[in-house]
Amino acid sequence: MIKSKLISKYQSISHGFFNKTGGFSKGIYKSLNCGTGSRDKKQNINKNLKKVCKKISCSKNKLVLLNQIHSNKVFSINKIPKKKPIGDALITSKNQFALGILTADCAPIFLFDPKMKIIAAIHAGWKGAYKKIVYKTIDDLKKKGSNIRDLIAVIGPCISKYKYEVKKDFLKKFTKQNKKNIRFFTFKEKKIFFSLNEYIKNQLKNIGIINIEIINKDTYLKKNNFFSHRRALRNKYNDYGRNISVIMIK
Repeated sequence: MIKSKLISKYQSISHGFFNKTGGFSKGIYKSLNCGTGSRDKKQNINKNLKKVCKKISCSKNKLVLLNQIHSNKVFSINKIPKKKPIGDALITSKNQFALGILTADCAPIFLFDPKMKIIAAIHAGWKGAYKKIVYKTIDDLKKKGSNIRDLIAVIGPCISKYKYEVKKDFLKKFTKQNKKNIRFFTFKEKKIFFSLNEYIKNQLKNIGIINIEIINKDTYLKKNNFFSHRRALRNKYNDYGRNISVIMIK
């Protein structure tokens, strides 16, 4: 479990970015697969989620997960939903409500307002980031009374620009959105690579957030022990596990 240096200063928050170690799953899902949408055995996923909840000190029935769809849909959680909300960001000010994000190369993002005591958890792949889910979530925080200057933003482990190869149409899409987006691309040996976390960091800076932390752990690199969608594709696996990132107000 990796912790944010910025958020760790606050004893009122429990959080962690988990990799794939320390769980119960087998085979391609070994071992801490928390992907409820994966084809892993449900009993193993449940045991893994229970282990994560124990680490965060939350009750499993108060862990809120999303049915993630690479959108810009944000949900405010005031009571535990009976079904998973369909979208990609969660906000709460409730104590003991744990917000969980599942990733396998996409970026998990935590937002924390220490003054208003509000937290948010965002799932941002390139589609969600492009659709401005970060802006949408922060707009919702502002509506709840947050001051941009007070917010702490942490971009968790995701695929790095060294491994995120993209095609020309991807590049065109982003430079059409803004010519300056070219700076998030690297060109090497006739290949194009994209930096997801730098693109997200730039969005946070544009909004006016000062306190930003990037956890530079490449999920694609096997040595870092994260599940990776791209690595699974390369290995011709028919499915892949999901990493979980959880934040909670104690």
